[in-house]
Amino acid sequence: MLHNKDKVGCIDLLFFCDVSTYLTLSLSPEFRDMKNAVIGNNKQKANLIVLGAVPRLLYLLQQETSSTELKTECAVVLGSLAMGTENNVKSLLDCHIIPALLQGLLSPDLKFIEACLRCLRTIFTSPVTPEELLYTDATVIPHLMALLSRSRYTQEYICQIFSHCCKGPDHQTILFNHGAVQNIAHLLTSVSYKVRMQALKCFSVLAFENPQVSMTLVNVLVDGELLPQIFVKMLQRDKPIEMQLTSAKCLTYMCRAGAIRTDDNCIVLKTLPCLVRMCSKERLLEERVEGAETLAYLIEPDVELQRIASITDHLIAMLADYFKYPSSVSAITDIKRLDHDLKHAHELRQAAFKLYASLGANDEDIRKKIIETENMMDRIVTGLSESSVKVRLAAVRCLHSLSRSVQQLRTSFQDHAVWKPLMKVLQNAPDEILVVASSMLCNLLLEFSPSKEPILESGAVELLCGLTQSENPALRVNGIWALMNMAFQAEQKIKADILRSLSTEQLFRLLSDSDLNVLMKTLGLLRNLLSTRPHIDKIMSTHGKQIMQAVTLILEGEHNIEVKEQTLCILANIADGTTAKELIMTNDDILQKIKYYMGHSHVKLQLAAMFCISNLIWNEEEGQRWHCSSTWRDGNALGACEHPTSLLKEVQELASFDSFYLHKSPWTAGSCFAKAIW
Repeated sequence: MLHNKDKVGCIDLLFFCDVSTYLTLSLSPEFRDMKNAVIGNNKQKANLIVLGAVPRLLYLLQQETSSTELKTECAVVLGSLAMGTENNVKSLLDCHIIPALLQGLLSPDLKFIEACLRCLRTIFTSPVTPEELLYTDATVIPHLMALLSRSRYTQEYICQIFSHCCKGPDHQTILFNHGAVQNIAHLLTSVSYKVRMQALKCFSVLAFENPQVSMTLVNVLVDGELLPQIFVKMLQRDKPIEMQLTSAKCLTYMCRAGAIRTDDNCIVLKTLPCLVRMCSKERLLEERVEGAETLAYLIEPDVELQRIASITDHLIAMLADYFKYPSSVSAITDIKRLDHDLKHAHELRQAAFKLYASLGANDEDIRKKIIETENMMDRIVTGLSESSVKVRLAAVRCLHSLSRSVQQLRTSFQDHAVWKPLMKVLQNAPDEILVVASSMLCNLLLEFSPSKEPILESGAVELLCGLTQSENPALRVNGIWALMNMAFQAEQKIKADILRSLSTEQLFRLLSDSDLNVLMKTLGLLRNLLSTRPHIDKIMSTHGKQIMQAVTLILEGEHNIEVKEQTLCILANIADGTTAKELIMTNDDILQKIKYYMGHSHVKLQLAAMFCISNLIWNEEEGQRWHCSSTWRDGNALGACEHPTSLLKEVQELASFDSFYLHKSPWTAGSCFAKAIW
């Protein structure tokens, strides 16, 4: 124990020794006592920092007159201080420790370099250290690459620094361009387990969502073996769990980046089974969490992998144990481990929800098995109100995945009144949760969902209209998408509520939104609002002028085929109105545009324009077609049309094109219902 008197004496020695003393300072009893006192003692570390030891240690570390041994000892003490609390690390950062240590890496002395790297490793692995500090000086990364060959310690520390400071595509690109793959690959065969593990972790962060790195890794040879083959060997059951998991992550990330096929044996027969093994209750909590989350990421986009995983080692039932941990009769005898697991049990629930979401993303039978698992719906509903944001987000994602099932929307979701906790989540939640929750709400508002009516009664219209004003494009899309589903075959009152709450101004702001998805869903909403003849006439009588202006602007604008097709669909619906059609018949500009699109090279636009004409000339009374108006007969817009039946004949001819299925398209007073479940 370093007493107050000793601490003062030690600091005095640091501050008041003369230059000649520097050479022997590292050997002095006071310095040795200081170094020993801070090892494993956070209180002593904090005391020394408060007494001003850090600036003096950094001063000595950077002095040319300091001996290499003294510099090394200073780096060791600083490294020990960094192993304390996060506040300790902040104090070190405030003293600009990183530039000083990076400067120390230019020394020719290996022991000093290793001490600096060890301290840098400790600082950079702290959550309070900005990763960008590693990339500020462009000369640092190439110098670190050069130091990889110096010793197994430089290899271990540098790889650990890289793996913790590679946090996105920009960092991946910097490391990749400076030869990280080539410089680190051979370390996978190192005699040092720590070096192999840190190299493996480096590759996992480099490959994550990075096709360029992943495609490169596939073709890298190490001692005559391709890198994926080395990763597969590291998946074997006799390897340490940490190595199995990290190798599985490397192969998973390479697969998701498109470098390895999803049906490759190394994925189906090696990676997937390994990750399922990690979900076993025999594994430690953090291993089960990492295994489940990695497996969820692997199978997320692939139906076949989802099916294989669902029948591997009773995975669906195995995940149910994640919600029972730790059990009342726990096998954990280590009190510290039990305390740790109790504090982190929510991570298991989060991981289970994520994996269930991926498993049930596409297959109806898998969704049914998940929902039939013991108390599963109750657990998910409970998860929506957990204190942890991450658990709530995972629970919402799980529900969203299961809500893609028409059968479950009609049964389990109704039995458990899922819409109630979901509406609470939507009232006050971070954007990341709102995006997923509002996506799920889109499904609950489908016509056949029993939840649609109570959701409408709970004030969903105002909530969704509010989402359309969000700065987040995903929330705007979901808000308008849900309103579109709500308006599908809805009563006039609901449509009126939507228009009143949304406001005409906001509707047309959405029609000019820069996000294509927002524009398409807004057009879909407008199309659903303008369905059923009395509704069409009612809405156009109050909003007709603005709607026609918006239609004109879109048809004149630089939009893709799908946008213009949807806009022509809206015109076709307006043309189906009894009185609303006059807004088209008396508008030469619109008629000219319809004529233009009748002759368009794209068949979808031709047909959409033809159906506008079909609805304009059709008289429902007694099955008689409308006679051509004077506008038509004068040839002002569409040319002579004394025989409107010729238009219908042309429509029938166009309908025979293989590229379109006219008889299945709800053009007449049609509604937008495509891709409603997502």
